[in-house]
Amino acid sequence: MKRQSLLWIASLFFCLAWVSCKPATPEWELANPVVPLPEPPLGVGHSFSELQDPPTPERVRLGKWLYYDTRLSADNTIACATCHRPENAFSEPTPVSTGIRGQKGNRKAPTFINAAWALFPHTFWDGRAASLEEQALGPVANPIEMGNTHEAMIQTLQGIEGYGKYFQEAFGSPEITEDRIAKAIADYERTRISGNSPYDRWKNGDETAVSDQVKLGERLFFDKAGCNQCHLGYNFTDTLFHNLGVGWDPTAKQFKDLGRVVITNQESDTGAFKTPTVREAAKRAPYMHDGSVATLREVVELYNRGGEANPYLDPKIKKLDLTPEEVDALVAMMEALSGEGYMDTAPASFPK
Repeated sequence: MKRQSLLWIASLFFCLAWVSCKPATPEWELANPVVPLPEPPLGVGHSFSELQDPPTPERVRLGKWLYYDTRLSADNTIACATCHRPENAFSEPTPVSTGIRGQKGNRKAPTFINAAWALFPHTFWDGRAASLEEQALGPVANPIEMGNTHEAMIQTLQGIEGYGKYFQEAFGSPEITEDRIAKAIADYERTRISGNSPYDRWKNGDETAVSDQVKLGERLFFDKAGCNQCHLGYNFTDTLFHNLGVGWDPTAKQFKDLGRVVITNQESDTGAFKTPTVREAAKRAPYMHDGSVATLREVVELYNRGGEANPYLDPKIKKLDLTPEEVDALVAMMEALSGEGYMDTAPASFPK
C-alpha cells in the first residue's frame, strides 16, 4: 500500500511538472483562434467552393491579424481597419480617409463586403487594381495613407518572431513575402459577407419581414427609378463605372477628381467611378467617392434630378420624377438591405 502511494505521488508530481513545462498558448492566439469559414448568409447564393483558390481558415486567421495590425504602416499608427471599419460595413464615417501624420486623401474608403464573388473584380473607386490581393497592399505604399514601402513592411514582420508560425500554418513555410501578406489579407476580406437582411427574408417568403413602404421601394427600384440598371444581382452592383456628375465644377468646367479615365485613358470614363453595393448602405454615410452626399435621401434626390449635368454624364442617368413619398420608399428599401454576417472586431492582441 505504501509503495502504491509513493507511485501515485510520483505520478502526480510528473503530471504537474509536465503541465508546467508545456508551452502556454500565446494570448494573441487565444484572442484570434482558427475558426471554420463562415457560411454565406441568406441572399448571397454563393459558396467559397466556387472560387478558384478558396480561402482557408489558417490564411483568414493570419489575414485578420495583418488587417488590424498598425505595424504595417510607416509610423505604427494606421492599419487597413483604420479606414475600412467593421462598424461601417468596412467603409468609414468620414468624407475622405486620413492617413499617417493626419494627412487627408481625396476619396472615401469604399466597402469590400461580398467582394469574393465579384463578376468584375476591379477594386478602388477607379478600378486600378484587378483583385483584392492587388488592392490589399496599395495603401501600404501610398505616402498619404500608410506611408510605408513593401520592403520595409516585410522587414518589420520578419522581425516579429511570433508571425513566422502563422505563415507556416497558412502557406506551408514560415517565409514572409509580399504575395503571402496580400493573399492573407484578401482572404480575410473575402469572408466579410452580408446577407440575411429583412429584404432577403422577405424575398425568401416572409411577408412580414419588411413594411409596405419597403415593398413599394422595391417596385420603384426595379421599375420607375431604374436603379437596377447598375445596382443589380445579389450584391446590387454591376462593379462597373459610371459618371453621375459628382465632383463636377460647372464654373471651371472640369472634375475635381477625374476618376476612371486616369486608368483607361478613355475619354468616356471621365468622372466615372465604381458602382458601390447597396447592401449595408445605411451604415456607410456619407456617400459617393468623395463623401460629398450626406444621407441616403440625398443620394436618391441626386438621381431624381438626373445627376449633375456634365459632358460625360452616363446616358443611363435621367430625371426620375419621383414624389417625396417615393423617395422615402426607396430609402426604406435600401435600409432593409442592412443584414448580418460581415461584422467583426479587432483582435485583442497580436503576434510578438
